[in-house]
Amino acid sequence: MAIVINHDLCNGCKKCVKICPYEGVEVKDGKAYLNNRCTACGACIDACKVEAISSDIKEREIPDFSDFKGVWVFAEQRDGAISRVTFELLGLGQSLAQQLNQELSAVLLGYKVDHVTEGLNVFGARNIYLAQHKLLAQYQTNPYAKIISEIVLEHKPNIFLIGATAIGRDLAPRVSMRLNLGLTADCTELTIDPDDGSLLQTRPAFGGNVMATIQTPYTRPQMATVRPGVMEAIRENCSQKKPTIIKKGVTLLDADSLTKVLEMVREKKRGINLCDAKVIIAGGRGVGSEKGMQSLFSLAEVLGGEVAGTRMVIEEGWLPAERQVGQTGQTVRPELYIACGISGAIQHRAGMLGSRYIIAINTDKRAPIFEVADWGIVGNLHEVVPKLGEAMKERRTRQGA
Repeated sequence: MAIVINHDLCNGCKKCVKICPYEGVEVKDGKAYLNNRCTACGACIDACKVEAISSDIKEREIPDFSDFKGVWVFAEQRDGAISRVTFELLGLGQSLAQQLNQELSAVLLGYKVDHVTEGLNVFGARNIYLAQHKLLAQYQTNPYAKIISEIVLEHKPNIFLIGATAIGRDLAPRVSMRLNLGLTADCTELTIDPDDGSLLQTRPAFGGNVMATIQTPYTRPQMATVRPGVMEAIRENCSQKKPTIIKKGVTLLDADSLTKVLEMVREKKRGINLCDAKVIIAGGRGVGSEKGMQSLFSLAEVLGGEVAGTRMVIEEGWLPAERQVGQTGQTVRPELYIACGISGAIQHRAGMLGSRYIIAINTDKRAPIFEVADWGIVGNLHEVVPKLGEAMKERRTRQGA
């Protein structure tokens, strides 16, 4: 690939010099010339209004994917219990499938898990691809990746979604590598491009400071892992219709697993899961210190909720990492979210906008958090929060009496 400048057409306007991100173009004697900094990126071609710059770059042809149809969701299960993120992805899949006029399906692997299929159709799964084998009883990377790759190759889905859980983060890249597919990890939003019907995959980048929207136009299926808690699990109205169970034959040898499970030892859960909390009291920079978080814990105790924080709070060590809400933390959907001393940067709002009701407490009436709050209190959180706690205690006392 090469960039060529026709000096008979060049008028020395220097637009190519200004647009070049690498300082790879310079003007001498009224004509543009390329230097050794040029990377042949082609930015100068569109900038040249007299069409003096050209190249032999050929646009890559997009293959015909008309035989790839359907939106698939990996139904993650442990000991016969479907993970919550599966239902969230099926809720999202309903919308994607409807826009594409295609069917929503689930892929379930395990051993003696026939009963697990009953709940998947409630969330819209029209087809369930079921693969069972003793080596699939507990999740193992190679057997799962092998069987899923075989099913995908045979049935050719258009979109394949996997939850960005510990299992999903391990499984998805293995499947994409086996099938030579693109993969967008840890997505927070998925939509359909109205122009060409491709999947627009949005995820945070550069520490959550940028939201990147990615397409995979040259491979199918379009694969993405989706952050748990971002999407809403939506039950389908027509769930009475039984799904079509497509049982797949499985051929696995002990050698396929590469490892042997001798014993399962369950680690006791540490910390908390904010995704399950109905009420969250969140603190930001305005809390001021670790000591300042105590009033938030007191209010959370009264309301039966959990305490969370912004990225800054976590980095300062005022709260442990599992309590972070935002693009680089957890995405939550509580019934009530009380933001205390939080300015409302987009990185944090992305993690809590799904809350049913939002109350913001901040001394700055122009803080962005008030733009998304249902109720706003302009005041010092160290005065407001204790008063809220006292008011709730009094109310409960009166109700109890």
